[in-house]
Amino acid sequence: MFYQLYEMNYAALQPFRALSDATKILYTNPLNPWSHTPVGRMIAASAELFERTTRRYGKPEFGIHSIKTDSRNVPVAEKIVWSKPFCNLIHFERDLPKNRRPDPKLLIVAPMSGHYATLLRGTVEAMLPHADVYITDWVDARMVPTAAGRFDLDDYIDYIIEMLQELGQDTHIIGVCQPSVPVLAAAAVMEARGDRCSPATMTLMGGPIDTRRNPTAVNLLAEKKGTAWFRDNVVMQVPWPLPGFGRDVYPGFLQLSGFMSMNLDRHIIAHKDFYMHLVKNDGDGAEKHREFYDEYLAVMDLSAEFYLQTVDTVFVRHSLPKGQMTHRGQPVDCSAIRNTALFTVEGENDDISGLGQTEAAHDLCVNIPAERKAHYMQPKVGHYGVFNGSRFRSEIVPRIVDFMHSHGERKLSAPKLVRSSGS
Repeated sequence: MFYQLYEMNYAALQPFRALSDATKILYTNPLNPWSHTPVGRMIAASAELFERTTRRYGKPEFGIHSIKTDSRNVPVAEKIVWSKPFCNLIHFERDLPKNRRPDPKLLIVAPMSGHYATLLRGTVEAMLPHADVYITDWVDARMVPTAAGRFDLDDYIDYIIEMLQELGQDTHIIGVCQPSVPVLAAAAVMEARGDRCSPATMTLMGGPIDTRRNPTAVNLLAEKKGTAWFRDNVVMQVPWPLPGFGRDVYPGFLQLSGFMSMNLDRHIIAHKDFYMHLVKNDGDGAEKHREFYDEYLAVMDLSAEFYLQTVDTVFVRHSLPKGQMTHRGQPVDCSAIRNTALFTVEGENDDISGLGQTEAAHDLCVNIPAERKAHYMQPKVGHYGVFNGSRFRSEIVPRIVDFMHSHGERKLSAPKLVRSSGS
């Protein structure tokens, strides 16, 4: 019933949001003398703050219309090239000169952890001058009818495998945060099958490969509560009249509550500052706040099967580093990976995936030659800074691009000689 109460509360507030929006328009209209006074700006600021804090934020747009490459601006167009009920694969087509040497194909696997794939807008923009970029655009589970079936971690891995097969050989892949585990598992499954479409390089960024290393508050909470607690307390049914009516989900608004509670004081201060920016008529400061929170507050529901299986496999049982993870009943053996080069990236101040959790992938991939492995720890960045921001663009992106070019063309190796024993 909690989800239904949430929806009812949202509907009940709609008249007040409309009134607040009208008040803001009235007191920001330059023809209204009150709009030029401190009192008028305070009224308008209060109205906007109320409307924004009670609004449901829809899925943002990528909004990437051009990029600069080879000292020129190049138009960019989004195109869906592969589609399933829970995911669309978006290709950012660049209008490049016909005689230009092709860039490597890059599949960016966005997190399915509450936010939309547009959270990686900066990641896409930074990689577009160097690669032919594709990204997974996960679908809000509450918008998927129950007739479309279930979606769990095994399905997630299948999706990644199918997308790599769709893109063909010599495709590079980046897993950002949560997808690091299914990306690594997909590569292991493909190599074990002898699939020639397994990725040329695999970059894992701030991912929970082994959460026993430097466990964070998020890791400790999951391990302490256990899978049953999450099943009993955070899984809810999508209410009518949404398309996914009756589907079991982990609601986005619960996930957002968890995100915000971790740094509640910071968010309160940010909204207080936003109010003061509006009162002082500081347009730049207010607009930066809007841009950040328009993205941050836009959340999606996750299918309950995927969420619970991920919690159980990754955070409670630590199945992958223990060598106990399975896919469709078959063991996921990371020692099967021989042809895919591995690059891992971590942030010094990451409070979501602690130092060493992503680097643990190297210990599992024992049959990748040392010269085809690399690890980088970015100083002075948190979790978000691993895949976005100035340090990401200036220090991490060049390393990823160099790694892709260094290991883009590969020769298939002989069958594996060493098997990992797990831990």
